[in-house]
Amino acid sequence: MMLKKIENMTQAEDAMLAASTTLGSDKERAAAADTLRAHGLPTRRIEAWHYTDLRNQLKAFPENTQSASKKQAEEWLAKCSEFLPAFRLAFLNGAYVEGPAEVLPAGLTLQTGMSNGGYRDATDAVALINTMLAADGVNISIDADAAISEPVELLHGVIGDSASACRHSIALGAGASANFIERHISENGQSAFSNTVTELSLEKGANARWIIVQEEGEQTNHLGQLNVTLGQDAQLEILVMNAGGQLVRREINVVVNGSNSDLSIRGVNLIGDGSHIDVTTSLFHEAPDTISNEIFRNVATGNGKGVFQGEIRVAKDAQKTDARMACNTLLLSDEAEYSAKPELEIFADDVQCAHGATVTDILDDHLFYLRARGLSERDARALLVKAFVEEVFDEVEEDDLRDNLNARIENWLDNHG
Repeated sequence: MMLKKIENMTQAEDAMLAASTTLGSDKERAAAADTLRAHGLPTRRIEAWHYTDLRNQLKAFPENTQSASKKQAEEWLAKCSEFLPAFRLAFLNGAYVEGPAEVLPAGLTLQTGMSNGGYRDATDAVALINTMLAADGVNISIDADAAISEPVELLHGVIGDSASACRHSIALGAGASANFIERHISENGQSAFSNTVTELSLEKGANARWIIVQEEGEQTNHLGQLNVTLGQDAQLEILVMNAGGQLVRREINVVVNGSNSDLSIRGVNLIGDGSHIDVTTSLFHEAPDTISNEIFRNVATGNGKGVFQGEIRVAKDAQKTDARMACNTLLLSDEAEYSAKPELEIFADDVQCAHGATVTDILDDHLFYLRARGLSERDARALLVKAFVEEVFDEVEEDDLRDNLNARIENWLDNHG
């Protein structure tokens, strides 16, 4: 039975509902549409969305979402620059793009097609929208003890004033290792919408790196969610770089289920004029003797606005947890804004947990030191900003990956300095 519709639906809500009806009428999609009709998108009255009023800030949704033709897909793929040499799986306007036949890496099983959907409730808007709109994705499994040497890239693109929604499921067996690149691109001048949800699980002793690179156009609205489950002795490194988009919400949710697991999250948010970038993370330590370390560095220019919400929860049985979180921000204009909300919720009594957040401008003493050695004010400021953000990726061991990330940072700073 259809739930009662809220009054005064926004253009974005109406357009999403219309788009969902064109994708079929499976049970999960229909239930998600009913939930949106009944509750609408979350507003700042919802605590998790207090700093990103999605209903009011998501001004529009593409009304005539179209799939890309084979020719358009071929032309788009030909223009996509390579991030790193990788086994690439590409998605354009929400549909899998079949490229030239490739031999799958040994130990990797791939199935195309959308994985099972799902969302917690009406406030879980990223997953709710994805359940309504996603029609494609991949299911990847890595065999136990398999080592995938080449990174697996999930490349997402949008062309035209259109929308993309994908859902992926990736599972690493016990002792397996693999690296993944989740990449999002679109062009400026397009009122595009991008939405991706990924379920990632690591079994006992698995090791993985997940790299998120979001470089979408200045009019693209991007909603992304990564949901992770870590098993015993598992190790996961997540690297995040947001350097584009108009309205961006990136969620990372990790449940640490196994003892002796190790989680590292390091990210950079580059927030330009007219951009709103929200990174919201939740780390739930459910097992003893686990480690998590999370750090974000942010730069905001013009009237750019940023948000960081970081929650660490340590369960009663998760003794000897070591969890640390930091968020540091540079505001490079008087109009820029940044809101930071770190949270600790600890039920165990033998833990080491800490969090911190700073928001500041470049210090005059630092500028004076560099200018006294012959640098112009512009060059001195650029050098200090570059050092501030690139420090996040200093611990990346691979030179090509670290240099690639830093080159993107420098290019963004050159264009927004």
